Amino acid sequence: MSNRILYQIAVVLIVFWFIGFLGFNLGGLIHILLILAVISILLSIIRGR
Repeated sequence: MSNRILYQIAVVLIVFWFIGFLGFNLGGLIHILLILAVISILLSIIRGR
């Protein structure tokens, strides 16, 4: 995967997390989305260097 795709996935997951955090109470699912977004960002940073 290219870095651009990983960044886009991370942004989408963060947006969904934020919407879920404000609007809905889905429990652990919201935090899993946040963790996936952070992992995507970290992978793109690691692979980019």
